[in-house]
Amino acid sequence: MKFDLQAKDPLSKARAGVVTTDHGAIQTPIFMPVGTAGTVKAVHQRELKEDISAQIILGNTYHLYLRPGIDTLEQAGGLHQFIGWDRPILTDSGGYQVYSLSNVRKIKEEGVTFNSHIDGSRHLFTPEYAMDIQRSIGADIIMAFDECTPYPCDYKYAANSLEMTHRWLRRCCTHFDNTEPKYGFNQTLFPIVQGSVYKDLRVRSAEFIAGMEREGNAIGGLSVGEPAEEMYAMTEVVCDILPADRPRYLMGVGTPVNILENIALGVDMFDCVMPTRNARNGMLFTRHGIINIRNKKWENDFSPIDADSDLLVDRMHSKAYLRHLIHSKEMLGAQIATLHNLHFYLWLVTEARQQIVAGTFYDWKNKMVQILGNKL
Repeated sequence: MKFDLQAKDPLSKARAGVVTTDHGAIQTPIFMPVGTAGTVKAVHQRELKEDISAQIILGNTYHLYLRPGIDTLEQAGGLHQFIGWDRPILTDSGGYQVYSLSNVRKIKEEGVTFNSHIDGSRHLFTPEYAMDIQRSIGADIIMAFDECTPYPCDYKYAANSLEMTHRWLRRCCTHFDNTEPKYGFNQTLFPIVQGSVYKDLRVRSAEFIAGMEREGNAIGGLSVGEPAEEMYAMTEVVCDILPADRPRYLMGVGTPVNILENIALGVDMFDCVMPTRNARNGMLFTRHGIINIRNKKWENDFSPIDADSDLLVDRMHSKAYLRHLIHSKEMLGAQIATLHNLHFYLWLVTEARQQIVAGTFYDWKNKMVQILGNKL
């Protein structure tokens, strides 16, 4: 993998670049749709490519490990072949599930033991095994095994967790460097900066991760309930330390406003379930603000879902029709709303990139953040 930095905004830390993998190039800033179990919910791979123009999608190590299982993925020739996707894929390592499954897991130096949410069976993820699983899944970019600390989190816990994450990272790197990809293309390992909302811990972690000199770096443990201003403060601290010639990936973030503000701080890559999950509940993101399509005010609104969009379903269907589908729990409603939201998120980062290249990002971003959070 390589990263070419192509432009910088003169009034912020925003930048535009290109990440090149064996499955294709990714223009940054980029939003990556989340395909937890080998599918972006309610969207076909053809739509992801042709309608959404997704350049990269995510898979989830924990979920894919449990179902369909590593044996099936290996027999298929990896996740790309299994799902029919020929563009880049990134997998998380299962570390977030360590955080989210707090009632059915136990963390120790060796790794994490947990109970499957499917059948209750007991499993152990070690840093080494997390690398092996992701090698078998066949992602282009794989993530180090870490602990995502909760919020709020006391300083001592955060510090101890951070040191363990760093020890795990050394084990990940050693094992990754001593193994080979399985499907004839290169894979890249990203370390993850942790440290909760404590500046000195974030500095310590960012310096440690920068010293590992991997091809890209991630920022984890944010967007877990902390105020947005604390997220931005920690992101800025970390981005000022992580090397400028490597892509920076802020994990699990977030709202359109979050994305723009973090682009301004120097982040290149984002993912979040918000556009897909919220779509299924009737929340639409638009360049004029947020629409709750379930509200009665849209019941007889026969205007297009989004007249500004170049997505076909946004122009051919009305708000009233989409509201009817969502209230009726028709699958088509989830499909249309999800296509809309993902298209909007990809439009947002593409427009941000164009503004960075033109040198006008800062003023455009400030205007947009005043609009995008409005409830219509």
